[in-house]
Amino acid sequence: MTTVDRGAPLRILIIPSPVVTHLMPLVPLAWALRAAGHELLVVGQPDVMGVARQAGLNAVSIGDRFGMEDVFHSMLVPGKRPIELWGRLDPAHLEHFPPVWKDHSDRVLPAYLEFARAYRPDLIVADPMEFNSLVVGGLLGVPVLHHRFGVDAVSEPVRAAARIALRDSCRALGLDELPDPGIQLDPCPPDLQLPGLLKALPIRYLPFNGSGEVPSWLREERPPAPGKHRVAVSLGTRTLALNGVPFMRGLLRAFEGLRDVEAVATVPEAFRDEIGAVPGNVRMTDPVPLHLLVETCDAVVHHGGSGTVLTTVHAGLPHLVLPQMADQFGHADQLVATGAGIMIDDAAGQNDPVCLRGALEELLCDPGYAKGAWELREAMREMPAPAEVVAGLGRLL
Repeated sequence: MTTVDRGAPLRILIIPSPVVTHLMPLVPLAWALRAAGHELLVVGQPDVMGVARQAGLNAVSIGDRFGMEDVFHSMLVPGKRPIELWGRLDPAHLEHFPPVWKDHSDRVLPAYLEFARAYRPDLIVADPMEFNSLVVGGLLGVPVLHHRFGVDAVSEPVRAAARIALRDSCRALGLDELPDPGIQLDPCPPDLQLPGLLKALPIRYLPFNGSGEVPSWLREERPPAPGKHRVAVSLGTRTLALNGVPFMRGLLRAFEGLRDVEAVATVPEAFRDEIGAVPGNVRMTDPVPLHLLVETCDAVVHHGGSGTVLTTVHAGLPHLVLPQMADQFGHADQLVATGAGIMIDDAAGQNDPVCLRGALEELLCDPGYAKGAWELREAMREMPAPAEVVAGLGRLL
């Protein structure tokens, strides 16, 4: 294991898995590391280079585009979105290491390893789904820090499956097996996280939802007057693309007839014609960094993605969660368990405007959800900021 001088600047290599929403949670930590005087570099596939540039991070692109959206499209059938095909995440599925991640490792690991040997990092930082980081760290004798996304129903069982699937690759390189991360950071308030996970150190979540211009209407229009409600509707970067346009159309029409309620839905222009006409109390807007929008809202409707969940927890908003796939169901379950939101976790309910409208009315009228959301916000703000975590990094290493 590399010996680290606590007072010396560190050379840090960030290796994200090739999905933009996997790199975004690492950005505030990266900023804190740079502000503390450490040198860092992002190395990854072309998929994450845009986010690295938006965040002002130096980066090296290696290999071809991974294309997670293409992978998901290949698994779907026309007209069906993920929840309609697969339903809830089955824990048994996590016992099998996805072939797509094995292929990712086979394609880029040699180049990652070659680059890391030349760069000579003191620390490797990654998200929990980038198992190449563990191989590189194990072979170089460098500590590896994993930063969780949020509610973590996936990484530990998938890492156990990866240990089996990558055993031959690891042994060919000189490792007995895939190592575990030496340090884990967790941005979830304790009550929101799943119980029973391996120990992780708390780190306060700070939103990074990409960069973008604040629209003029958001600057000029004040939040709704007392007695009126603004609800953000954000289904993430994939829901619409994965056969979700009819779902969004029905969701927005569920706002019709809700008095004193304004919905603001982030919808890329490419999908608006297909969605068609929406009720008069619904505004469709280009996607903006979510934390800028939710600051003006009273509640949020979303798909349960980790970045969306933690951003809206940070804002203290109650949630209506409509999970579509994978760990989104875990986020929905935990928000309900804390009293901060309502979940509709079946396709029939999500496709029923009456069911959606009733859930919206309950969310806005029952003060218990706002209270639960505010308590989560306060718990998050009590967690150590990234700068505090970085200040203790030498001791941790």
